[in-house]
Amino acid sequence: MTELDVTAAETKATYEEIKAYVLEHTGLKVSCLYIAQVKAKHGIIERECYNKAKAEGNRVPKCPPEKERAIEEALRHFQMIPR
Repeated sequence: MTELDVTAAETKATYEEIKAYVLEHTGLKVSCLYIAQVKAKHGIIERECYNKAKAEGNRVPKCPPEKERAIEEALRHFQMIPR
């Protein structure tokens, strides 16, 4: 193996890395839920959520536009979505 032989998982940023990037560059704190919503919007779906609510009709907060833009910038920084 060479330095260039990496798996797809190794080239992706973790949720914690994305949170840290957003906090450092914008001062905003984002949740894993918001990151997952933005990733799903861009077609990055990793796996089924294992802790879904059992009851239907539960309210799920939607990511605010300013946090969505900050998360998208972090995803671009980590080369997970195109510029």
